[in-house]
Amino acid sequence: MKKLLMAAAVALAPMGALAQDFETGLAAARSGDYATALQEWRPLVDQGNADAQYNLGVMFATGTGVARDAVAAVQLYRLAAEQGHASAQYTLGLMVFNGTGAPQDYVEALRWFRLSAEQGSAGAQSSLGEMYRRGEGVPQDYVEAVKWYRLAAEQGHAYAQNKLGNMYQFGEGLTQDILEAMRWFRLAADQGLAHAQTKIAYAYLNGVGVQQSFTEAVRWYRLAAEQGDVYAQYDLGYMFLNGIGVPQDYVTAHMWFNIASANGDEEGTAERDSTARSMTPEQIAEAQRRARVCMALDYQDCD
Repeated sequence: MKKLLMAAAVALAPMGALAQDFETGLAAARSGDYATALQEWRPLVDQGNADAQYNLGVMFATGTGVARDAVAAVQLYRLAAEQGHASAQYTLGLMVFNGTGAPQDYVEALRWFRLSAEQGSAGAQSSLGEMYRRGEGVPQDYVEAVKWYRLAAEQGHAYAQNKLGNMYQFGEGLTQDILEAMRWFRLAADQGLAHAQTKIAYAYLNGVGVQQSFTEAVRWYRLAAEQGDVYAQYDLGYMFLNGIGVPQDYVTAHMWFNIASANGDEEGTAERDSTARSMTPEQIAEAQRRARVCMALDYQDCD
């Protein structure tokens, strides 16, 4: 089963009226003094303080100041979630969905996501939309998926904006509307979401919902490729191979195809080998060197 393409919000943060001891622990945790945070929060956990339960759960989930312990994290999240703590409900839903620290259970995950989503958690709303779209723990329902994606998207949740764009693009759960799809993709892309950036690049490449611009296509593909998006890496190689929006450059094309191949793209492998047949041994060596450097530096030095 695929895991939800999102992570729990794990920043240490209060969620309501707090006792002074909790605030002391929170200040300590934020300054890196986790021993003091533990000292302040453990008694509060036993007293039923949901904020302390949630934040101590975060520490166990991430191994911050304590040994990583997913089971203990789930137990603490559950204590807080049962008191109505929205962040704990969302995070517990993620843990149960992914089978981390607890048996995988889509129905239970759906319940926690819904409780958190109804309190306005954008992450939970997006997760609930995803479960309705996939039909996990609930019958597949595109209309419900759109409803929850939209609630999260309107709060600025980039993943939900991208997913809502997909629903508009393919007419799932609503009337197909390419311009509206592009609007949501652009909002997500402007926040740095690589998948949305690739969608925007494709739109500019083909003039779908926007005025065709090869230069813009290259710019958006590069932004996504430098975040590790394998589809953008392949497509950027294609742009350089064919001189679309950039001067034709076999070395750079080979580099991007090689990187896409290393990231598991079979078409990247085929195009890398095909491109190599038009290159000298020296050019191939340079392209391979650049690919090594690019990947070693997390795609930050690929020119």
